Amino acid sequence: MGAQAYRAVSVRQAPRVWLNRRRMFQPLSLFVGLRYVRSRTRKFFVSFITWVSLVGVCVGVAALIVILSVMNGFEGQLRDRLLALSTHARVIVAGPAGAAPSVGDWQAVQARLAAAPAVRGVAPYIELQALAVRSPEMLPLLLRGIDPQLEPRVSQAAAAVIEGRLDDLVPGANRVILGSVVARLLGVQRGDTVTLLIPGLNASGTPEPRLREFQVAGLFEIGLHDHDATIGLAHLQDLRDLTADDPRAYGLHLRFEDAMHASAAAAMLVPQLSAGLTIRDWTQDHANYFRAIRIEKTMMAIILMLIVGVAAFNIVAMLVMVVTDKRTDIAILRTFGAAPRSVLGIFLTQGLVIGWVGVLLGVVLGVTVALNVGSIVPAIERLFGFHIMDPGVFYITAIPSELRWSQVGTIAGAALLLTALATVYPAIRATRVAPAEALRYE
Repeated sequence: MGAQAYRAVSVRQAPRVWLNRRRMFQPLSLFVGLRYVRSRTRKFFVSFITWVSLVGVCVGVAALIVILSVMNGFEGQLRDRLLALSTHARVIVAGPAGAAPSVGDWQAVQARLAAAPAVRGVAPYIELQALAVRSPEMLPLLLRGIDPQLEPRVSQAAAAVIEGRLDDLVPGANRVILGSVVARLLGVQRGDTVTLLIPGLNASGTPEPRLREFQVAGLFEIGLHDHDATIGLAHLQDLRDLTADDPRAYGLHLRFEDAMHASAAAAMLVPQLSAGLTIRDWTQDHANYFRAIRIEKTMMAIILMLIVGVAAFNIVAMLVMVVTDKRTDIAILRTFGAAPRSVLGIFLTQGLVIGWVGVLLGVVLGVTVALNVGSIVPAIERLFGFHIMDPGVFYITAIPSELRWSQVGTIAGAALLLTALATVYPAIRATRVAPAEALRYE
């Protein structure tokens, strides 16, 4: 055999020998796909799109993790402030007043509930709608009668008092502790008096308002406008005479071990209630707040996921250009025996590596920022000399963050799926390259 013929045979056999050697170490599609990722292409635009896609996936995933963590933090702050005076559940009269239990029945229900394993505290209360009058101002007020000795078992009212003490509410003294916003709007301070007008009906059904002067014994501040601007606390005995024997003004506040399981704990207590009573947990009383937060989080997640979607479209565009650029390579591989499935795997590998590296970097960046928001935000404020949450406007002046790993897993899984789907069409298009057509003008 001549030298020229020998070289021709060697040239024909060399690719197969090379392919066989490479199969000894790893699949052909994985090797070539990773080689395409590492290679420095002469097509600057293709390389630029590749980096833009990777950075886009990274930024989208990180932004989604950080923003949802911050929204979780604000949700937790709101929940804590709502529960500062609202407690985990309350027992109230259900239906008409005639079906309500007597005072003795209330005490029996309180004793039974206090002995329940899930209950950590029980306290009676009275709630009346009143009008606070301090000339020339008049404000609607939710007047709540409490027992200062039992109230700390079910709420944080004692810790919220910023002037005076909860123990200053003594029976017969006609004292009231007002929310800070109520006191500011009425222009009263500790030691001043305020007139409270409680609407009611006499025995004949004629409206008969009841007036009583209360001394301002202190102020409380929860950091939530709905409490600080609407609630006043007085002693239970001082309000009992103002209820006009209306049993619907009475109730019991309950506190459980875990506020997040209040619904289940409340449902277990229903058999222990007397006829005419029902129990409502905090998720029912404040459902609108948390429904609004849930909707905002959902919409924010959808909007931010569009960033990942744009990056996924960039991956599609980049892979389509790579397929066009590598038509000759694909034809040579097909000519030397590479199956369409191998070609499919090459471009799936390239796209998945780019997308999944972006997701991984985004998760690392997002988790790092979310866990350190408390340090990052003050540093930014000091650097630029401004407050993100102005103390003169907002009750919450620090940016809270609560990282939930279940959300991180969901975000990462959705981003991985989206980037994986982005590689399917270009990879299928690569398998349809005809070797003869691609090599015709080579």
